[in-house]
Amino acid sequence: MTEILLAGESWQTLTFEIKGQDVLTSAAYDEVADHLIAALEVAGASVEFQPCHVATREFPTTRAELDRYDLVILSDVGADTLQLTETVRNGAADVDRCELLASYVADGGALGMIGGYMSFSGAGGQARYGRTALADVLPVSMEPADDRVERPAGVTPTNEGVPGASLPAEWPAVLGYNRVAADDDADVWATVGDDPLLAVGPHGDGRAFAFTTDCAPHWAPPAFLEWEGLPELWSAILDDVTGR
Repeated sequence: MTEILLAGESWQTLTFEIKGQDVLTSAAYDEVADHLIAALEVAGASVEFQPCHVATREFPTTRAELDRYDLVILSDVGADTLQLTETVRNGAADVDRCELLASYVADGGALGMIGGYMSFSGAGGQARYGRTALADVLPVSMEPADDRVERPAGVTPTNEGVPGASLPAEWPAVLGYNRVAADDDADVWATVGDDPLLAVGPHGDGRAFAFTTDCAPHWAPPAFLEWEGLPELWSAILDDVTGR
């Protein structure tokens, strides 16, 4: 069984409703990892899920903790969540969990990043992974600022060749993605227009992948999330990056 740590894919919303002189507030919490977890489980993985607010406290801070997993996936969770631990916010030095992840991959681990408003560079550049140690781990180079590409009419991914999979030449449309450029030593398995959708590559003795669209709406519409080829695609990704 492939052991995966998945961090991200949650958010909290605070709403202010103004009625004349009165202000009402309400709060909501959402998680949207269900489709991804289901596809990974069909592909033969066991998934431990840490929503964003859990990851900020409980994401591994030692190699012993990281070495429990065959693969770590970051999905729509910014670098601040990993780097700004409570200790750091209180003004004391602490482990840099991005650097820890980089050493984990260099020594044979596996890392993946899935697209979203807080992935790669992200909305307004706020995800800012390009300024962390993971910039050298992921098989892509990131834009220095906002990297979101919105395609509200839909854009069809093109299969450039997924090893060991019998997937069609075109996949269900997506509504957006993070724009990146593939590294010279990366293998691009799928594209959207001229941009990579899925790239896989080495880092030291390990492997990493970049999947630049989301695993939930709005970028990933229901037709993509419920596509029968998705578990086969994830199986191919897991086979490659974990060497299973």
